[in-house]
Order: sequence, then structure tokens, then C-alpha cells
Amino acid sequence: MEKIVKKVQREENILLSLKKLSYLSRSQIQILHDLGSARNASRILQHMNNYVSSFRDGENIYYLNKDGRERVNSKKVLKKTTQARHYIMRNSIYIAYGSPSSWKNEVRLGIKEVKNSTVVCDAIFKQDNRYHIVEVDHTQKMIKNRSKIERYKKLIKLTYFDIAPFFIWITTTEYRRKELLNLCDGLDVHIFTINDFH
Repeated sequence: MEKIVKKVQREENILLSLKKLSYLSRSQIQILHDLGSARNASRILQHMNNYVSSFRDGENIYYLNKDGRERVNSKKVLKKTTQARHYIMRNSIYIAYGSPSSWKNEVRLGIKEVKNSTVVCDAIFKQDNRYHIVEVDHTQKMIKNRSKIERYKKLIKLTYFDIAPFFIWITTTEYRRKELLNLCDGLDVHIFTINDFH
């Protein structure tokens, strides 16, 4: 009996992670839920195919299907998409920073009355009384990144934050990391590339 309860609880926890993070790779689920070997993780996820759908993108990428959404009361309908890579990159940061409980995806920041001051961050969380803003640079044009960074600088000048936030970026190449570092001059920032997580 206890074994069944544990299995149900583990399944539910995995479904709740998918509700919160939308798409997760097999290795991310393995780390988040301490599933041991890759083989064991794949076996567990195979048994959950009533609730999750998956597709290949380097490895299996999982998301909630209709029954999975109903089981954890999720309204967000997801499909197989090339955009999933963006979510997977963001989740690497979520895991690296210890799955913060204050983590929120896609948060609009800014002051309505001030022109060009609103910005939607990819994620935000609080650690040591300081906001950490997460940005994913997957297929974004550098000009878009520049505009976003300028808005953040504007918000800091307007003392929108009590303490200037710490910025965490994840990008695809060393070249893009250098470009972003230049754009973020004057900000407290750490920039990862996807290779930092493999």
C-alpha cells in the first residue's frame, strides 16, 4: 500500500512540475525528482503516458496532455513546439538555483505612467532579499535584447526596485555571451551558455 501511495505522490509531483514549468526534458525531471538513472527516469515517465505527451529534441521533452492537465488543474494547453527549447533553457536556471519557491514565469515589470519602462521578464525569483531576473536568449535578435536591457536600466534609475536586481541570462554561444556582457555593462549579471549545463 505504502509503495502505491509513494508512486502516486511521485507522479503528482512530476505533473505539478510540468504545470509550473510547461516543458521539461527527461534529464531535468530526473534531477528535480531524484529519479536515479536515465533508464529508471525513462521507465517512470513511460508509465505516466496517460498524463504526459513527449517529443524528441536531443532527448525526450515532456508536457501535460489533456488528462494530465485535468489531474493537476492546469488550464494551459501545450503542443509540440520548437519554442520548447526556450523553456528548457529557462528550466536549467530554475534547477541550478535550487528550484526557488518564489519563482514566477513571464512577469510584467514597470511603471505604466513612464514611457518605455515596462518589460516582461522570462522569470523572476527572490533570494537573500534580492530579486533575481532570468532572461533566456535563444533565438532573440540582439537589438531586442538591447532594448530590454535599456528598460531594466531605466527601472533601476527610477528606483523601481528597493535593491538593484541580480540578472541571470542564459544564451546559446560564447559570442552571444560576450555581446550580452557588453550590453549589461553596469548591471550585476551572470551569463551562462547552454553548455554550462551539459
